[in-house]
Amino acid sequence: MAIDPVKVLAGVPAGLRDPLLAEYRSLMDAYLQSRWKTASLDAGRFCEVVYSILDGALSGTFPASPFKPSNFPKSCRDLEQRSPVPVGDHSLRILIPRVLIGMYDVRNNRNVGHVGGDVVANHMDATLVQANASWVLAEVIRVFHGISTPEAQKSVDALVERRVPLIWEIGSVRRVLSPEMPAADKALVLLYGQTDWTSARTLADWAKYSNPSVFKTKVLGPLAVKVFVELDAAGEAAVITPLGTADVEKRLLKA
Repeated sequence: MAIDPVKVLAGVPAGLRDPLLAEYRSLMDAYLQSRWKTASLDAGRFCEVVYSILDGALSGTFPASPFKPSNFPKSCRDLEQRSPVPVGDHSLRILIPRVLIGMYDVRNNRNVGHVGGDVVANHMDATLVQANASWVLAEVIRVFHGISTPEAQKSVDALVERRVPLIWEIGSVRRVLSPEMPAADKALVLLYGQTDWTSARTLADWAKYSNPSVFKTKVLGPLAVKVFVELDAAGEAAVITPLGTADVEKRLLKA
């Protein structure tokens, strides 16, 4: 699924759109690499960029670049008092700002941004901010692009490529940099980096599996039975499921 960020976030000026996507990608990279503290710290900057977008949308004048309000929680709460706007009003004034406050608080008060906190930053905190950041970005896309929530979430998935150290890519070719890995694991890792359906023949080629028909029946078939992948009606294309994603992140990426 090819997504043009300029089109998806056409209502957001480049001075804010580019930092928004950069901070989200940075957060996601840290999360996927199990760098929990870094992911939570990146969430703070992500929140500041989003706040700058909300402030500009509600005031009618976008700032040239992101800025940090002196009192972030109060500034977010103050957005609720702004005059209504024609598009996305409830989300821009209330829903997104309230989520941002929680994310920012994790960054400041969970031993992430300062020394001496009473709770050590961990997977739980990083998962919270990662999930919230994904929802916020999808909501911003939904509001500024005028599309449905499922379409917005799919756009988020396509905008942020899953960077997998096991995968090498050149042009249209992808390879798993672990030749001894079983074919089923190769298929999962390859699908993990995709955001839409991938043909079985392409997967077999990427996995250097000589017989595409056998690959479908002997590799993708059992994965579909375990609900790690979903096959299309013709059995000619596959997409990874949440169960498959969890298996890759827990077992293969960690290894």
